[in-house]
Amino acid sequence: MPMTTPSSPRLGFRPRSLLAVVLAAAFGLVATSWPLLAAPGGALTETTSGPWLFALLLPVVTAVALIQLADGGMDARAVAMLGVLSAIIAAVRPFGAGSAGVETVFFLIILAGRVFGPGFGFVLGNTGLFASALLTGGVGPWMPYQMFAAAFIGLGAGALPGSNAAAPATRSGRAVEIAMLVVYAVLASLAFGLLLNLSFWPFAITQGNLAYVPGGGIGENLSRLVAYSAATSLGWDLGRAITTGLLIVLTGPVLLRVMRRTARRAQWH
Repeated sequence: MPMTTPSSPRLGFRPRSLLAVVLAAAFGLVATSWPLLAAPGGALTETTSGPWLFALLLPVVTAVALIQLADGGMDARAVAMLGVLSAIIAAVRPFGAGSAGVETVFFLIILAGRVFGPGFGFVLGNTGLFASALLTGGVGPWMPYQMFAAAFIGLGAGALPGSNAAAPATRSGRAVEIAMLVVYAVLASLAFGLLLNLSFWPFAITQGNLAYVPGGGIGENLSRLVAYSAATSLGWDLGRAITTGLLIVLTGPVLLRVMRRTARRAQWH
């Protein structure tokens, strides 16, 4: 039986693919938030954790994609769309690449996740950031954090209310959808900054109220992380939020319609 109705272009989940995405997301959350969970005297450093995260990330994302393919959640046409969108993300990212908080890729991940579903958004966040890092030379210990954070953004966009993601029938309904996506974009942009700071914050400051405390507990270190982010990267995070929200307002009505029409004509199930 198809997992979607003719009115819904989203790629459906079967039990195995749903389990794969849930496990991959859980692994990514634990892997990126290890400073909040690490015990005193841990040996991880910025230069050692990044490569290991990347080494573990590739088979996880590959497994999610393969299980989606095996279960029929992503066919050849969906994979082709994934490749096209990843290439577009890689092409447009140099226009922003985080300079002064300007980001030109997250709006596309959010819109694609909204239309095609959380599984597609999760894989696109990973592949899109990976391709753009190779193109812009942005490969480093921070890259796995960027990939997982972008994957979470795509996953969350696909899980927003209105699960069938069919186009709203009225103009007011379309306006509400765009407003919801803008609010989500702002929150996701701020969360992206927090997750990215986890890649270097434990090693950036060694003393003071903003310093990481090994074994200090999730509550204490989380409050310090928020304070550190507010003091150091809030300007960039707000810039990212404004840029992403503005791009959704400007391009969302058109791109949502184009993506939904493309998916319907491709007859994805």
